[in-house]
Amino acid sequence: MVVIPAIDLKDGQCVRLRQGLMDDSTIFSDDPVAMAEQWVNAGARRLHLVDLNGAFDGQPVNGDVVKAIARKFPDLPIQIGGGIRSLETIEVYLAAGVNYLIIGTQAVKQPEFVDLACREYEGNIIVGLDAKNGRVATDGWAEVSDIQATELAKRFEQAGVSSIVYTDIARDGMMQGVNVEATVAMAQASSIPIIASGGITNQDDIVALRAVASQGICGAITGRAIYEGSLDLQQAQAYCDNYQAE
Repeated sequence: MVVIPAIDLKDGQCVRLRQGLMDDSTIFSDDPVAMAEQWVNAGARRLHLVDLNGAFDGQPVNGDVVKAIARKFPDLPIQIGGGIRSLETIEVYLAAGVNYLIIGTQAVKQPEFVDLACREYEGNIIVGLDAKNGRVATDGWAEVSDIQATELAKRFEQAGVSSIVYTDIARDGMMQGVNVEATVAMAQASSIPIIASGGITNQDDIVALRAVASQGICGAITGRAIYEGSLDLQQAQAYCDNYQAE
């Protein structure tokens, strides 16, 4: 299981939101490239970038920052979400050196777009399913649909999606612990590997997720916890690497 640092971009700065609310943000750095370097130096094997402005606008807003990070670390796998709603956007990011594109809102509103993207860019497409009480939210979490996240996961099983980033919105940025039960349910809903997101607070959450990783959980995204120091990235990754089931 890979522990993945999150860099959330808002107005060119590195921030963290609480429950996805744009007006409840904490600025952690005005130099996202330097922040990326900090996590790379701490042993990050992948970076999770989110264009928060782009998620609301429906198109990339912080694309230049994303490209700068990709240029700086050409050998590091990078995944980006937020505002990816066209093949043109995917093409631009891939050309810039980004490895994985996370399709969220469009996966809910136009699932056939995911099928098309997977055919065009096999192995590069991740679906982002952000859920509130089990139901998928879209448009930067501003809208909550009637669609169950587990049902949508099954819908994409044959599409060729490389993984699903599953976020429990109620836990995101709240430092209340990861929703292990819901994450396992997502993993069991389809054969697509799950990257857990939202609520990871400390090493206990890494321990809890690693214990059930064999159910189909391949990664864990962490944001506020590593920024505020309640989780040590290096220690968390070392634990996952050396884990032995009891």
